Amino acid sequence: MTTQVTRREFIASGASLLAAPVVLPASVLGREGTAPSEKTTVAMIGVGRQALYSNLPTFLNHPQVRVVSVCDVDAWRLANARKRVDQHYAQAEGSCAGYRDFREVLARDDVDAVMISTADHWHALISVLAAEAGKHVACEKPITRTIQEGRTVADTMAAWGRVFRVDSEFRSHAFFARACELVRSGCIGRLHTIRTGVPKGDVACAPQPVMPVPDELDYEMWQGPAPSEPYTLRRVHTHHAYSRPGWMRVMDYCDGMVTNWGAHLNDIAQWGHDTEHTGPVEVDATGVFPTDGLWDVLLELHAEYRFADGVRLIYSMDRAHVRFEGDEGWVDADYSKRQLSAHPASLLDWRPGPNDVHLPVRGEKDDFIRAVRTGGTTLEDAEVGHRTTSLCLLALHSIQMNRPLRWDPEREVFPDDPEANRLLQRPMRAPWTL
Repeated sequence: MTTQVTRREFIASGASLLAAPVVLPASVLGREGTAPSEKTTVAMIGVGRQALYSNLPTFLNHPQVRVVSVCDVDAWRLANARKRVDQHYAQAEGSCAGYRDFREVLARDDVDAVMISTADHWHALISVLAAEAGKHVACEKPITRTIQEGRTVADTMAAWGRVFRVDSEFRSHAFFARACELVRSGCIGRLHTIRTGVPKGDVACAPQPVMPVPDELDYEMWQGPAPSEPYTLRRVHTHHAYSRPGWMRVMDYCDGMVTNWGAHLNDIAQWGHDTEHTGPVEVDATGVFPTDGLWDVLLELHAEYRFADGVRLIYSMDRAHVRFEGDEGWVDADYSKRQLSAHPASLLDWRPGPNDVHLPVRGEKDDFIRAVRTGGTTLEDAEVGHRTTSLCLLALHSIQMNRPLRWDPEREVFPDDPEANRLLQRPMRAPWTL
């Protein structure tokens, strides 16, 4: 029999996992004798592909950050991350603390902030527990799997006064910010249509055989709140490699491109439309799922939304871009080309004046650490991340229901639609519940 535990009990149970006191090496003081109070201490939770190639190196090279611990349920990946940290700081091998259970990280009182780079199904729960344990949170996108989870994350960060940053770099690109400045400053006239596109990226996968769990993987912990399923390699990630993992195509853990890249491009759409704290009022989407096999996320997607001001958003699997169309022109931000095109072309020479909208551009890690150190807010906080993830999930729910849906962005429900409202949450496997 499984026993439900409160989140507080859950956090407390993590402290008992510590087999011995954590002894920090002298080198934690930082280079050139920098005092600990002058560094923001960061722990990495999840050190797979995204963490190794992007998140960890950026924090290691940040002058105001000290990475003090790493955590992963895969022992091979954990060892690699510890070695990477130790080599960067020129400290003795094994000096960086390593954990298999994130609760041990949250039990440490010397950690200011966590970077969550786990599979998507863990994002909401670890974010909430981290906030309750006194940590500021940077979290990979999409920050949640359900709309209800997103509301919980946003409310928790606000209640505890924690800094939160969605770890999407798209607001850090100047060309995306300039497109949004053009729109919000009225340079294309009245905005009437937004078009966003994401790559297809996902393919079908034949049924897979049950396999023995690798020795280095704590598979039960990896599954966590997701349904318990037999292990097979392409459900999780490859051994001793950092290729794109199978879990990104399995809906027990991830919703696929609809939220994965959608959380990038639709965030820019919301930014330019100035609707990042609300959402649409209608959605009508179609899509194609695989008919069999292990991977079951969407293969094709086309969604149309309507906002209360009459603006339409058309979201599909296409090139990665955001296009804003107004009655006096249009501007298109193409991610692969990292550039803008516009009509009239003179829009490309525009620069905001004193009475126009100015949008800040900062690297996502800089933005996060700046807010932690100043007590400010980030450019993409939990409320913004929740609203963007919700936008993506509304398309998925319309496809699942096979019909258009009305949405109340204030109450965050499908009005008079109990069948659709059941999609707003998914059960978590005990004891991993919000």
